[in-house]
Amino acid sequence: MIDETGNAVASAVSKNLEVDGLDAKYSRETVLSVRRWSDSLFSFVMTRPAHFRFTAGQFARIGLEVTGSAPIVRAYSVVSSPFAETLEFFSIVVPDGAFTSRLKDLKVGDHLLLERIPYGYLTLARYQEPVPQDLWLLATGTGLAPFLSILQDFAVWQNYQHIVLAYSVRTIEELAYVHEINALAATFAEDGGATFQFIPIVTRDSSFALHERLPVLIQSGLLEQSAGIQLDVARSHVMLCGNPQMVDDTRSALKARGLIMNRRGVGNIAVENYW
Repeated sequence: MIDETGNAVASAVSKNLEVDGLDAKYSRETVLSVRRWSDSLFSFVMTRPAHFRFTAGQFARIGLEVTGSAPIVRAYSVVSSPFAETLEFFSIVVPDGAFTSRLKDLKVGDHLLLERIPYGYLTLARYQEPVPQDLWLLATGTGLAPFLSILQDFAVWQNYQHIVLAYSVRTIEELAYVHEINALAATFAEDGGATFQFIPIVTRDSSFALHERLPVLIQSGLLEQSAGIQLDVARSHVMLCGNPQMVDDTRSALKARGLIMNRRGVGNIAVENYW
């Protein structure tokens, strides 16, 4: 993604320094920019070492060094395209959290540890049946991150006929990356490629067009009405990422519509809990 903060350029060199004997597991990376969306949400961009390869939808393990103790490490889905020269992440501030209470004060030039291998299976490679037709990406909060990575891959736009991104937050101030999302179709869609529908949802603002929780919108049919297509067991791939309660409730709502969990490449629904 293009950084608009002007804090630092993306050409800074990754620093793979020895970190108290941890260099076999981690590289030490430099923060290039920090963007604050609200009091509780922020993004940061850091250098990407040449060895770090990942698939869109996967997550990385990021660490903070602690004097006299083992590093504090947490998992973060990658926002960036797999082809980007830098790594971008999207974080919430957890009150009194051991990790984010420190991470929230991040500034350009700070160093973070990056585990050398990526993790996770919230990727499109898991889908074999049904064949790609409609892709539904349903997120709450920072669960948006892996979907932004997925949507920056040209292959996704070429393989699917319709793509729907539904992004649910509590307040309008928490609607992050809206400019970037709106630019996706113009950047990646080609003649004959997928159509794209972005559906923002604000649950604590009754004046907003859609303000119910995702499972409620599925049960009522309003999500499909907004998307202009139907959830269909024969053609829909549905990915869920967000807080565990949303994931559980939305999965149940989808199952009630006849969609099934993806197992060994077969099925409609793939999930990942994420705060």
